[in-house]
Amino acid sequence: MKKRGFADLFFLLLVVYLVLPVIATMLYAFASNWNKTILPEGLTFKWLATLFQDAEFIQAFGRSVLLSSGAVMIALLVIVPAIFVIVLYFPKYEKWIQMAVVMVYSFPGIILAVGLIRVYSKFGVPMILVVLGAYVVGILPYIYQGTRNSLRNVDARQLLDAAQLLGASKLQAFTKILLPTVYPGLFAGALLSFSVLFGEFVLINLVVGSRFETVQIYLMKKLSTSGHIASAVVFIYIVLMGLLTFVIARLTKQSKGATNL
Repeated sequence: MKKRGFADLFFLLLVVYLVLPVIATMLYAFASNWNKTILPEGLTFKWLATLFQDAEFIQAFGRSVLLSSGAVMIALLVIVPAIFVIVLYFPKYEKWIQMAVVMVYSFPGIILAVGLIRVYSKFGVPMILVVLGAYVVGILPYIYQGTRNSLRNVDARQLLDAAQLLGASKLQAFTKILLPTVYPGLFAGALLSFSVLFGEFVLINLVVGSRFETVQIYLMKKLSTSGHIASAVVFIYIVLMGLLTFVIARLTKQSKGATNL
Protein backbone atom coordinates (compact mmCIF):
# COMPACT_ATOMS: atom_id res chain seq x y z
CA MET A 1 0.00 0.00 0.00
CA LYS A 2 2.82 2.38 0.87
CA LYS A 3 4.55 1.67 -2.43
CA ARG A 4 1.34 2.31 -4.35
CA GLY A 5 0.74 5.53 -2.42
CA PHE A 6 4.25 6.68 -3.22
CA ALA A 7 3.76 5.80 -6.89
CA ASP A 8 0.46 7.71 -7.02
CA LEU A 9 2.08 10.73 -5.38
CA PHE A 10 5.00 10.61 -7.80
CA PHE A 11 2.59 10.35 -10.75
CA LEU A 12 0.56 13.30 -9.45
CA LEU A 13 3.69 15.43 -9.05
CA LEU A 14 4.81 14.47 -12.53
CA VAL A 15 1.44 15.47 -14.02
CA VAL A 16 1.53 18.80 -12.19
CA TYR A 17 5.11 19.39 -13.35
CA LEU A 18 4.15 18.77 -16.97
CA VAL A 19 0.70 20.37 -17.05
CA LEU A 20 1.30 23.48 -14.92
CA PRO A 21 3.51 25.29 -17.49
CA VAL A 22 0.93 24.61 -20.20
CA ILE A 23 -1.91 25.97 -18.06
CA ALA A 24 0.15 29.02 -17.09
CA THR A 25 0.96 29.73 -20.74
CA MET A 26 -2.69 29.44 -21.74
CA LEU A 27 -3.74 31.75 -18.90
CA TYR A 28 -1.11 34.28 -19.93
CA ALA A 29 -2.64 34.35 -23.41
CA PHE A 30 -5.83 35.76 -21.81
CA ALA A 31 -4.26 37.83 -19.00
CA SER A 32 -4.70 41.58 -19.22
CA ASN A 33 -2.16 42.00 -16.45
CA TRP A 34 -0.24 39.43 -14.40
CA ASN A 35 2.56 40.84 -12.31
CA LYS A 36 1.75 40.77 -8.60
CA THR A 37 -0.64 37.89 -7.99
CA ILE A 38 -0.66 34.10 -8.40
CA LEU A 39 -3.56 34.25 -10.85
CA PRO A 40 -4.06 36.81 -13.63
CA GLU A 41 -5.35 40.17 -12.42
CA GLY A 42 -7.78 40.30 -15.34
CA LEU A 43 -8.83 38.36 -18.42
CA THR A 44 -9.14 39.64 -21.97
CA PHE A 45 -9.40 38.44 -25.56
CA LYS A 46 -7.26 41.35 -26.70
CA TRP A 47 -4.17 39.27 -27.49
CA LEU A 48 -6.05 36.69 -29.55
CA ALA A 49 -7.85 39.46 -31.43
CA THR A 50 -4.55 41.22 -32.08
CA LEU A 51 -3.02 37.97 -33.29
CA PHE A 52 -5.78 37.20 -35.78
CA GLN A 53 -5.62 40.78 -37.06
CA ASP A 54 -1.92 40.41 -37.75
CA ALA A 55 -1.48 39.63 -41.46
CA GLU A 56 2.01 38.31 -40.74
CA PHE A 57 0.61 35.61 -38.43
CA ILE A 58 -2.12 34.64 -40.91
CA GLN A 59 0.50 34.24 -43.63
CA ALA A 60 2.81 32.26 -41.33
CA PHE A 61 -0.08 29.99 -40.32
CA GLY A 62 -1.02 29.46 -43.95
CA ARG A 63 2.56 28.61 -44.87
CA SER A 64 2.75 26.05 -42.07
CA VAL A 65 -0.51 24.43 -43.16
CA LEU A 66 0.53 24.47 -46.82
CA LEU A 67 3.99 23.01 -46.19
CA SER A 68 2.82 20.34 -43.73
CA SER A 69 -0.24 19.26 -45.71
CA GLY A 70 1.76 19.28 -48.96
CA ALA A 71 4.35 16.92 -47.50
CA VAL A 72 1.62 14.63 -46.16
CA MET A 73 -0.20 14.56 -49.50
CA ILE A 74 3.00 13.68 -51.37
CA ALA A 75 3.72 10.93 -48.84
CA LEU A 76 0.21 9.51 -49.26
CA LEU A 77 0.48 9.55 -53.05
CA VAL A 78 4.02 8.16 -53.28
CA ILE A 79 4.98 6.31 -50.10
CA VAL A 80 1.67 4.64 -49.24
CA PRO A 81 1.24 2.81 -52.59
CA ALA A 82 4.86 1.63 -52.34
CA ILE A 83 4.23 0.31 -48.82
CA PHE A 84 1.06 -1.40 -50.01
CA VAL A 85 2.89 -3.21 -52.80
CA ILE A 86 5.85 -4.23 -50.65
CA VAL A 87 3.84 -5.41 -47.64
CA LEU A 88 1.29 -7.31 -49.73
CA TYR A 89 3.37 -8.71 -52.58
CA PHE A 90 7.07 -8.39 -51.70
CA PRO A 91 7.31 -8.79 -47.91
CA LYS A 92 10.96 -9.85 -48.14
CA TYR A 93 11.84 -6.26 -49.12
CA GLU A 94 10.09 -4.79 -46.10
CA LYS A 95 13.35 -4.89 -44.16
CA TRP A 96 14.65 -2.10 -46.41
CA ILE A 97 11.75 0.13 -45.39
CA GLN A 98 12.42 -0.66 -41.76
CA MET A 99 16.06 0.25 -42.28
CA ALA A 100 15.01 3.57 -43.84
CA VAL A 101 12.75 4.24 -40.84
CA VAL A 102 15.68 3.69 -38.48
CA MET A 103 17.86 6.01 -40.55
CA VAL A 104 15.22 8.77 -40.37
CA TYR A 105 15.36 8.62 -36.57
CA SER A 106 19.17 8.65 -36.55
CA PHE A 107 19.69 12.08 -38.15
CA PRO A 108 19.30 15.10 -35.83
CA GLY A 109 17.70 18.17 -37.35
CA ILE A 110 20.84 20.32 -37.16
CA ILE A 111 23.04 17.76 -38.90
CA LEU A 112 20.38 17.15 -41.55
CA ALA A 113 20.00 20.90 -42.18
CA VAL A 114 23.74 21.41 -42.64
CA GLY A 115 23.93 18.46 -45.03
CA LEU A 116 20.99 19.69 -47.11
CA ILE A 117 22.45 23.19 -47.38
CA ARG A 118 25.89 21.93 -48.43
CA VAL A 119 24.51 19.55 -51.06
CA TYR A 120 21.58 21.38 -52.66
CA SER A 121 22.75 25.00 -52.46
CA LYS A 122 25.28 24.22 -55.22
CA PHE A 123 22.58 23.21 -57.72
CA GLY A 124 20.32 26.23 -57.39
CA VAL A 125 17.39 24.17 -56.10
CA PRO A 126 14.88 26.29 -54.13
CA MET A 127 15.54 25.43 -50.50
CA ILE A 128 11.86 25.34 -49.64
CA LEU A 129 11.51 22.39 -52.05
CA VAL A 130 14.45 20.76 -50.33
CA VAL A 131 12.71 21.17 -46.97
CA LEU A 132 9.49 19.77 -48.47
CA GLY A 133 11.37 16.68 -49.66
CA ALA A 134 13.03 16.30 -46.27
CA TYR A 135 9.60 16.53 -44.62
CA VAL A 136 8.24 13.76 -46.87
CA VAL A 137 11.12 11.51 -45.87
CA GLY A 138 10.86 12.61 -42.21
CA ILE A 139 7.29 11.38 -41.82
CA LEU A 140 8.11 7.97 -43.32
CA PRO A 141 8.04 6.24 -39.89
CA TYR A 142 4.52 7.51 -39.10
CA ILE A 143 3.13 6.76 -42.56
CA TYR A 144 4.77 3.35 -42.68
CA GLN A 145 3.63 2.28 -39.23
CA GLY A 146 0.07 3.48 -39.76
CA THR A 147 -0.19 1.80 -43.16
CA ARG A 148 1.43 -1.43 -42.02
CA ASN A 149 -0.75 -1.73 -38.92
CA SER A 150 -3.91 -1.09 -40.93
CA LEU A 151 -3.00 -3.77 -43.46
CA ARG A 152 -2.13 -6.29 -40.77
CA ASN A 153 -5.29 -5.60 -38.75
CA VAL A 154 -7.61 -6.47 -41.65
CA ASP A 155 -5.41 -9.27 -43.06
CA ALA A 156 -5.24 -7.37 -46.34
CA ARG A 157 -3.73 -10.17 -48.41
CA GLN A 158 -6.55 -12.60 -47.70
CA LEU A 159 -9.10 -9.81 -48.15
CA LEU A 160 -7.79 -9.05 -51.65
CA ASP A 161 -7.66 -12.73 -52.57
CA ALA A 162 -11.26 -13.22 -51.42
CA ALA A 163 -12.43 -10.21 -53.44
CA GLN A 164 -10.70 -11.51 -56.57
CA LEU A 165 -12.18 -14.99 -56.09
CA LEU A 166 -15.61 -13.36 -56.06
CA GLY A 167 -14.95 -11.76 -59.44
CA ALA A 168 -13.40 -8.38 -58.60
CA SER A 169 -10.37 -7.17 -60.51
CA LYS A 170 -7.21 -6.17 -58.64
CA LEU A 171 -8.05 -2.49 -59.08
CA GLN A 172 -11.63 -2.97 -57.87
CA ALA A 173 -10.48 -5.04 -54.89
CA PHE A 174 -7.97 -2.36 -53.99
CA THR A 175 -10.18 0.71 -54.41
CA LYS A 176 -13.57 -0.65 -53.30
CA ILE A 177 -12.63 -3.27 -50.71
CA LEU A 178 -9.21 -2.60 -49.21
CA LEU A 179 -9.01 1.21 -49.10
CA PRO A 180 -12.41 1.75 -47.39
CA THR A 181 -11.33 -0.79 -44.76
CA VAL A 182 -7.94 0.67 -43.93
CA TYR A 183 -8.56 4.39 -44.50
CA PRO A 184 -9.13 5.25 -40.79
CA GLY A 185 -5.63 4.03 -39.98
CA LEU A 186 -4.16 5.85 -42.98
CA PHE A 187 -5.96 9.06 -42.08
CA ALA A 188 -4.81 8.81 -38.47
CA GLY A 189 -1.22 8.39 -39.64
CA ALA A 190 -1.62 11.37 -41.96
CA LEU A 191 -2.95 13.57 -39.15
CA LEU A 192 -0.15 12.46 -36.84
CA SER A 193 2.39 13.31 -39.55
CA PHE A 194 0.76 16.71 -40.08
CA SER A 195 0.93 17.51 -36.36
CA VAL A 196 4.62 16.57 -36.24
CA LEU A 197 5.48 18.70 -39.28
CA PHE A 198 3.35 21.64 -38.14
CA GLY A 199 5.45 21.92 -34.98
CA GLU A 200 8.83 21.43 -36.70
CA PHE A 201 11.24 24.34 -36.18
CA VAL A 202 14.90 23.37 -36.51
CA LEU A 203 14.98 22.32 -40.16
CA ILE A 204 12.83 25.09 -41.60
CA ASN A 205 14.60 27.75 -39.53
CA LEU A 206 18.13 26.68 -40.48
CA VAL A 207 17.53 25.89 -44.14
CA VAL A 208 15.06 28.63 -45.13
CA GLY A 209 14.66 30.95 -42.13
CA SER A 210 12.63 34.14 -42.37
CA ARG A 211 12.36 33.83 -46.16
CA PHE A 212 9.51 31.37 -45.53
CA GLU A 213 8.22 32.29 -42.09
CA THR A 214 6.10 29.58 -40.50
CA VAL A 215 4.18 29.64 -37.23
CA GLN A 216 7.16 28.34 -35.25
CA ILE A 217 9.50 31.01 -36.64
CA TYR A 218 6.82 33.65 -35.97
CA LEU A 219 6.52 32.38 -32.41
CA MET A 220 10.27 32.56 -31.86
CA LYS A 221 10.30 36.15 -33.08
CA LYS A 222 7.41 37.16 -30.83
CA LEU A 223 9.06 35.66 -27.73
CA SER A 224 11.45 38.61 -27.65
CA THR A 225 8.79 41.28 -28.25
CA SER A 226 5.49 40.25 -26.62
CA GLY A 227 4.99 37.41 -24.17
CA HIS A 228 1.20 37.74 -24.42
CA ILE A 229 1.19 37.34 -28.22
CA ALA A 230 3.62 34.43 -27.98
CA SER A 231 1.35 32.76 -25.41
CA ALA A 232 -1.63 33.32 -27.71
CA VAL A 233 0.24 31.53 -30.50
CA VAL A 234 1.00 28.64 -28.15
CA PHE A 235 -2.67 28.52 -27.10
CA ILE A 236 -3.80 28.23 -30.72
CA TYR A 237 -1.19 25.55 -31.35
CA ILE A 238 -2.33 23.55 -28.29
CA VAL A 239 -5.98 23.79 -29.36
CA LEU A 240 -5.11 22.64 -32.89
CA MET A 241 -3.05 19.72 -31.63
CA GLY A 242 -5.81 18.80 -29.18
CA LEU A 243 -8.36 18.66 -32.00
CA LEU A 244 -6.02 16.55 -34.12
CA THR A 245 -5.41 14.20 -31.19
CA PHE A 246 -9.15 13.82 -30.66
CA VAL A 247 -9.73 13.01 -34.33
CA ILE A 248 -6.82 10.54 -34.37
CA ALA A 249 -8.21 8.80 -31.27
CA ARG A 250 -11.67 8.53 -32.83
CA LEU A 251 -10.26 7.18 -36.10
CA THR A 252 -8.10 4.67 -34.25
CA LYS A 253 -11.11 3.49 -32.28
CA GLN A 254 -13.15 3.27 -35.47
CA SER A 255 -10.41 1.24 -37.14
CA LYS A 256 -10.25 -1.20 -34.22
CA GLY A 257 -14.04 -1.51 -34.22
CA ALA A 258 -14.07 -2.33 -37.93
CA THR A 259 -11.34 -4.92 -37.36
CA ASN A 260 -13.32 -6.60 -34.57
CA LEU A 261 -16.35 -6.83 -36.80
